[in-house]
Amino acid sequence: MAQRLNSSDPDFAAKFKEFANAPREGASEVGATVADIIAAVRERGEAALQHYTKEFDKFHLTDENIAISEEECAAAEAACDPEALKALAFAAERIRAYHEKQRPEDILYTDDAGVTLGWRWTPVEAAGLYAPGGLAAYPSSVLMNAIPAKVAGVKRLCLCVPTPGGHANPLVLAAARISGVDEIYRIGGAQAIAAMAYGAGPIEPVDVIVGPGNAYVAEAKRQVFGQVGIDAIAGPSEILVVADKHNDPAWIAADLLSQAEHDPSSQAVLITDDAAFADAVEQAVEDQIDVSPRKKIAAAAWEDNSAIIVVASLDAAPGLVDQIAPEHLELAVENPQALAAKVRHAGAIFLGRFAPEAIGDYVAGPDHVLPTARAARHASGLSVLHFMKRTSIIGCDEKALAAIGPAAAKLADAEGLPNHAASIRLRLGSE
Repeated sequence: MAQRLNSSDPDFAAKFKEFANAPREGASEVGATVADIIAAVRERGEAALQHYTKEFDKFHLTDENIAISEEECAAAEAACDPEALKALAFAAERIRAYHEKQRPEDILYTDDAGVTLGWRWTPVEAAGLYAPGGLAAYPSSVLMNAIPAKVAGVKRLCLCVPTPGGHANPLVLAAARISGVDEIYRIGGAQAIAAMAYGAGPIEPVDVIVGPGNAYVAEAKRQVFGQVGIDAIAGPSEILVVADKHNDPAWIAADLLSQAEHDPSSQAVLITDDAAFADAVEQAVEDQIDVSPRKKIAAAAWEDNSAIIVVASLDAAPGLVDQIAPEHLELAVENPQALAAKVRHAGAIFLGRFAPEAIGDYVAGPDHVLPTARAARHASGLSVLHFMKRTSIIGCDEKALAAIGPAAAKLADAEGLPNHAASIRLRLGSE
């Protein structure tokens, strides 16, 4: 049973703070192993990839089969359920349309001192995408990671996906094809991240690496950050639902379990102003867990990490939401826009009773790669901007330099940097 909190209890503030700050994952102990894998890939290249692929995926990697060809992708797509392909294409169209609106504009202007200023945006040359394979294959994540990169203008998009026993998930390959992925390699784990970061065999280094993965993948991304950019170090999934009594308890229970079923470390939270409704949702959750094919996972997440919070008024909800800073926030209330306006920290906000979080995972359009573990306090979801960089533009003519240069030279003097000052004063004829 999930933890039950009531804002009227005298110790509510302390208990809520403890709940909001409780860790949901043990400290990763894979750092040393990952460091060894990365070092091996840097030193031995494709030979290391072959070694680790045989060890972990039970597959003999060779020069001939390391890359998945266009012909293999076409055959995989042909083997997919036509309705699933249609849904993928529908999702891709909506994701692409949404992200095209994110492309930033270049700016160039002249200020009152006559200085030319501005910025320009350019895409990275190459991006790497990691996609889990086997049982934990998510074609929707391929769309969500690849399409923003292509919309940004990335010319080379490389996908690494493990193929246990040599078998690739057909729908993952179809999603890669629909998204415009340029290269696909049969490599998983930390070794795939190392290969994309430093290069190995036919895989050339990339500039940015994105995509979900297990603890080894996450740690590898952490260790190569700086050599390449990354999207984030993702934690367990989260959902917080603010709901009044006018909802169907079964709907809200299903929404809570949509994230609880991901992983035993996931979190689901309900905030409501009606105790009877809270009871009904709690019962509906228990009923749905009992018949879930993912019962063991969902039950662990619900019992160990989740909570039902009853408040005197939903006016208190935004303050509690901001302390949790959830990955996903559903506002199943009469006027969701008004409540949303009071929330500062959430990865994505779903407005109204007919906007379940699951719609955002697949076809709404915004990216489903979102900040977790309270990172919504300072971070945003994956976007076109993750694959672009902003370059500042500065231009002066003689008059403009005369207007602003003396102040710069004076600051250089104050910092003890005479050549900085001289580079300005020589142009001004004052040195």
